[in-house]
Amino acid sequence: MTPTQEIPAPEPVLHEDVLSYTPTPGNVSLSRRRAARLLAEWGYDELADDVALLVSELATNAVLHGGLQGRLFRVRLLITATALRVEVSDPRAERLPDTRKPVDTDCYGRGLLIVAHIADTWGIEHRTVGKTVFAELRLAPAH
Repeated sequence: MTPTQEIPAPEPVLHEDVLSYTPTPGNVSLSRRRAARLLAEWGYDELADDVALLVSELATNAVLHGGLQGRLFRVRLLITATALRVEVSDPRAERLPDTRKPVDTDCYGRGLLIVAHIADTWGIEHRTVGKTVFAELRLAPAH
């Protein structure tokens, strides 16, 4: 970057919610329902089902693969004018998610394939402790 280049300002956050949960299967359901309810309250009814599914898949992975006794997982929803972002953070940085091709008889292993299909982009961010797995949906600009 040259001295004359400006760093673009981040987009203003229109809506944000963050809540931590104990890593139990019941809290996956709670986080999914909360996400759907918030999207409806924020005026994004048409995205509520997709966001609930994204939260469910990412939270399930956090519980199954990222959970540690006594440590919480966190769900964050963030909306700007151009994107909706779902983040799920857990304490296990050494257990990174990856898509795989399950065989027809597998009961598990399709969660990230579902996330990749629904989201416009998804990825992993390393944290000081743990990791955050995110999925983003592009939003059409308001007219």
